[in-house]
Amino acid sequence: MLPLRSKIRLGSGNVKKTCQKLKSGSLSLRQEHKHRFLFTRTGVSSAWNHDGRVRQASTSAESSVGLPDQARVVICGGGVIGTSVAYHLAELGWSDVVLLEQGSLSCGTTWHSSGVLIQSVGHPVVNRSNSYSCELYKKLQNAGHALGFKPCGSISIARTHDRMVAMKRNAAVAKTIGLECHEITPKEALDLAPLLRTDDIEYAQFFPTDGAASPSDIVNTFARLAKQKGVKVIEKCQVNQVLTDEKHKEVRGVDTNLGTIRCEYFVNCAGQWGRELGKRSEPRVRVPLHSCEHYHLVTKPFGVDPMMPVIRDPDGAVYFREWSGGILAGGFEPTAKAVFHEHIPEKFEFQLLQEDWDHFQILLDQILHRIPAMESAEVRQLTNGPESFSPDGRAIVGECPEIRKYFVAAGMSSLGIVSAGGIGHAVAEWIVNGEPTWDLWAVDVKRFVDLHNNKKFLRDRVKEVLGTTYSIPYPECDYRSSRKLRTSPLYPILLEQGAVYGSTMGFERPLYFEEQTRDKEYLRYSYARTPPLKTKEYTDNTIPRLTFYRPSWFDAVASEYWACKEGVGLFDMSYVTKIELKSAGTEVVDFLQKMCSNDIDKPVGTVIHTGVHNHKGGYENDCSLARVAENCYMMISLSTTQTRAYNWLSQHLPANGSVILSDVSSMYTTLNVIGPKAKDFLHELAEIPLHITKFPSMTVKTMYLGHASGIKAMRLTHTGDDGWMLYIPSEYALHVYDTLISSGHDYGLKNVGLMAHRSLRIEKYLAYWGIDLDSNSTPLECGRDFRVKKNKPFIGQEALLKQKEEGIKKRFVQLLVEDHDNHSDPWPWGGEPIYRNGKFAGMTTSAAYGFSLESHICLGYVQDFTDNTGNRNIINENWVMDPNAKYEIDIAGRRFPVKVGISAPKSPYMPTQHNLDDHYPMYETQ
Repeated sequence: MLPLRSKIRLGSGNVKKTCQKLKSGSLSLRQEHKHRFLFTRTGVSSAWNHDGRVRQASTSAESSVGLPDQARVVICGGGVIGTSVAYHLAELGWSDVVLLEQGSLSCGTTWHSSGVLIQSVGHPVVNRSNSYSCELYKKLQNAGHALGFKPCGSISIARTHDRMVAMKRNAAVAKTIGLECHEITPKEALDLAPLLRTDDIEYAQFFPTDGAASPSDIVNTFARLAKQKGVKVIEKCQVNQVLTDEKHKEVRGVDTNLGTIRCEYFVNCAGQWGRELGKRSEPRVRVPLHSCEHYHLVTKPFGVDPMMPVIRDPDGAVYFREWSGGILAGGFEPTAKAVFHEHIPEKFEFQLLQEDWDHFQILLDQILHRIPAMESAEVRQLTNGPESFSPDGRAIVGECPEIRKYFVAAGMSSLGIVSAGGIGHAVAEWIVNGEPTWDLWAVDVKRFVDLHNNKKFLRDRVKEVLGTTYSIPYPECDYRSSRKLRTSPLYPILLEQGAVYGSTMGFERPLYFEEQTRDKEYLRYSYARTPPLKTKEYTDNTIPRLTFYRPSWFDAVASEYWACKEGVGLFDMSYVTKIELKSAGTEVVDFLQKMCSNDIDKPVGTVIHTGVHNHKGGYENDCSLARVAENCYMMISLSTTQTRAYNWLSQHLPANGSVILSDVSSMYTTLNVIGPKAKDFLHELAEIPLHITKFPSMTVKTMYLGHASGIKAMRLTHTGDDGWMLYIPSEYALHVYDTLISSGHDYGLKNVGLMAHRSLRIEKYLAYWGIDLDSNSTPLECGRDFRVKKNKPFIGQEALLKQKEEGIKKRFVQLLVEDHDNHSDPWPWGGEPIYRNGKFAGMTTSAAYGFSLESHICLGYVQDFTDNTGNRNIINENWVMDPNAKYEIDIAGRRFPVKVGISAPKSPYMPTQHNLDDHYPMYETQ
């Protein structure tokens, strides 16, 4: 047997020392262009034969069949996602489907995937999708289809206390969808996986229904079953262009190297080619993903139990699975290497990238630490395969905003195999029914803006995304790469004054202000994600320790909160979405009446709070509409809605072009002036009267302030407190800010950030879209039906009227946490399970510390689930507020009692006619 160093170019230092402990197999580690992928268990097929030769022909494709003239749906991409979409469309009765693959099925990145099936990875909708996949693979395997599926379970281990807390939070969520999870001791972990080193394990969990499968066999099974129901699968067919109608608004067909095919729907499942394919249409479609090198090591057999559980050691950034009597071990190094920045090579099929043992060394050390027996194992191969990642590490799914009926399912970010079943189901359901059953906002393609598709941005970001895949998911943590892209003109000034920034939609927004100014880089990266294997750039001792407990910013935020309650708070909210709608005549009024559930035909100068709904009555947006002229409105909504809100409106615009839609977000710097002294403070600076009789709540006026003009001032705050939103033409931003600061000392003026703002609005029981509201929640469920005007037609009206008649099945509530030690207990951060009389009843959506109430406060939904079915019963306020009902929330495995309410609790700082001009009630009834 030749030593390993005879097979590869050795690096230096520790790489050479460690590699000398390993032995190589007899197969070469790399062949030109074609590489084998071994999965040799009896009864399981392989994409490659033992000698490295590729299997000649796919049994599931029809490369000899000509391209049809038309189809209802065309799918591009013959990997695990594309074939899953095809399979699920066929299952739903749509057989007029053509799947196109430029090479051979699974030849892109699917074939070299590890096949690990971990269901609980964080976000509830991702967990649900992964769980669906595993159930489907199990069902298909039991039906006689060879997927190589084995329910061997998985072990997750923690080396640190914080990792343990994160795992307990994750397990609490996993259990709500029926995933089985057990806390186990290190000895029990060793019994399940005898090769495991356990002396440094602080905590461990076992998920019995996790497992592993053969990626290529999943692909072939999906394709074969889809074919049996009429789907055509055509290999060696490259998509040149996606064709649209003459107005470039809707899919009409696909041009390929084999000809043109007309179609109604197109699905981009091209994996790492997804972004390039997105550019092959007019207009171009944004698919923000970029490839990185991604490594795993495969050993030759050395007697490993075939049912050894999958092992995850996230503090070591590594994972393991049994592989044909040996072990496959991979991981996520702290800083990845981005590849294919210019373009993906032609015919990159069943190919790998050059091994880099020096780069792999940091993972190899952890692999040998966790399973020492691998030191004497013989190495079969180090696999370095490209894997595409999105800017936030979540999949990219849904109908694109640029072209109707153009869907995307790509960017799985190393979760492709376990995601495939659920994602394929969701996309197929979306196409067939017009909407998905699950709320997919967490993975929706419309969560991005154009900057996210910038290739230089992606190249820098994905290196960090891969590296932080196994980072501890602390609350509020952010990425440090590709930052300071979209900023308010006030960014450098606020940074100097101690602003600690986070970002959303690429826009920097102040979280809070440090009492003592520190280094700018500290402020910029205070809440950066940290890879499990820390490198020098991540170990600056000045960065505060992220935590699940009482955070370092608590006192600073308390000071900002009280400024808003007793003096004046000044919050830069320039990141909010601002859309202008106008027409020559009254067309814009008619259009918005159709789109909105509230009556928007109010006098000029009125601000209306309204929902924008889908046909189910769910919220597509929750916004403020300011009527700034007879036939002109400004729509204000959260930054996360920038693409989604604009797209929803544009899809419904009159075909004659009479209503003009413009995103004016960058034109205005937005300052929120909050507090009981805000009126007197601004009165000194403005040239218009501000008393409630002259400037009522929920109205807008144009004012001068200092030497600046053209400022749109709206009397509302989005927190239920008195104050103004000042929409300042950005050229005046610095002057207006300086004017406010120089005049605010006597009124207790203080810069405030998002953390204080969150506490204010959660205390007032105010919901935000994308956090508390989504496309599946309705006004009746949220106690907002008073804003729904039923005497006019609007999208979603029929569904809401039906729900009004039948009753609701969930209710938005506020929860005050009791018997909780603010200093020593883990905090609620949103996403905690709610229990009613010991039975799971829903999830919290957001949380904050209520400084007035001296209690943690959560918002969320409660439901009455039917035992063992997942169905829900009709509920009412009496059920919710039953005095005999005992409510609790689960925070990292501990249940805390909570007091439930369906209105904001009274506090000494609720608005009154005397000090706040009776602002809040007027705000709520508009």
